[in-house]
Amino acid sequence: MEYRDYYKTLGVERGAQAAEIKSAYRKLARKYHPDVNPNNKEAEARFKEINEAYQVLNDPEKRRKYDELGADWERGVNEEEMRRRYGWNAQPGAGGFAGGGGGGGFSDFFEQFFGGLGGGFSTRGGRPPRGFSSYEFAEAPPRGHDVDVQVEVPLRETMRGAKMHITLNAEDGCANCGGTGLVAREERRGKRVVRGAEPCPVCGGRGTIPARRSLEVTIPAGVVDGTRLRLKGQGGKGPRPELNGDLFLTVRLKADRVFSVSGRDLRCELPVWDYEAALGAEITVPTLDGRLSLKIPPASQTGRVMRLRGRGLPARGKEAAGDLLYELRVLAPTDMTDEERKLMQEFAERRKRRTLTDPRADLMRE
Repeated sequence: MEYRDYYKTLGVERGAQAAEIKSAYRKLARKYHPDVNPNNKEAEARFKEINEAYQVLNDPEKRRKYDELGADWERGVNEEEMRRRYGWNAQPGAGGFAGGGGGGGFSDFFEQFFGGLGGGFSTRGGRPPRGFSSYEFAEAPPRGHDVDVQVEVPLRETMRGAKMHITLNAEDGCANCGGTGLVAREERRGKRVVRGAEPCPVCGGRGTIPARRSLEVTIPAGVVDGTRLRLKGQGGKGPRPELNGDLFLTVRLKADRVFSVSGRDLRCELPVWDYEAALGAEITVPTLDGRLSLKIPPASQTGRVMRLRGRGLPARGKEAAGDLLYELRVLAPTDMTDEERKLMQEFAERRKRRTLTDPRADLMRE
């Protein structure tokens, strides 16, 4: 009994991902399909090999078992040991495929090792599923495509959450062919009816059709820039609702004219008058959800940071709420009256008579 290299049959590496295996299978199946190659025995045989390989490599459990077998086979373990280890229970030629229209069975290798069909689609006992010919396709129903969308959320709406209307472009499974890319075809030849398959005229054999739709989504409170939200089943439509793809929303926070964001912390540049900074003051400051009073300590300087813990972006999941930081920027008055200017000059003269340290002294050092 000949060992069959299913990876070589599909032209993929042993470490290939499921999507790569599926893509290789579809490409080869369409190339060697008997309807595309009528009366071509070589193509028909190749088509059977491709389906057999996919039947195994598309099933995680069969693939795992096959991968274990491959190493043992290459080491030359005898058939009796194989039967003991893997529980072979079928005889060469047992079982097999009994489809119509010249459909092919599985090899002795497959039958002995996997004990028959064990899953997938079969035409035994009636018509094949919609989208499949009388030849066997072991492929499971395709799942809808996932969709990625970016949404811009105003910073202030992250405090309470928001509902937004978005428009998305998706790839829905073609309803005409069930997402397979093929539709059943019947042809009468005399008294015989020959059933086969051909590329779906609606989707052109791709299995999907472009779709554009709008929906309302909920943005939870406390999201930060880059948060990725999953909406199950809201992506591309599959042949059944449970096979719909998912919608992934990536949140981008809109720039705010007052606050900048770092993680969950908010930062605000806070202007204060020179006399407020010098004498100390209690002033009104903005937050994302209203206003509050903030005490400025006496002798404050530009660059001093006042921190309000827990007043930044709200907590979400295991992440604690951020802080709200005010960075002071001391302003000198520019619209003084004559009286105010006279008082300021008197104040300056008094400061000079005290011979205070020159604030620029460090700049003058060589």
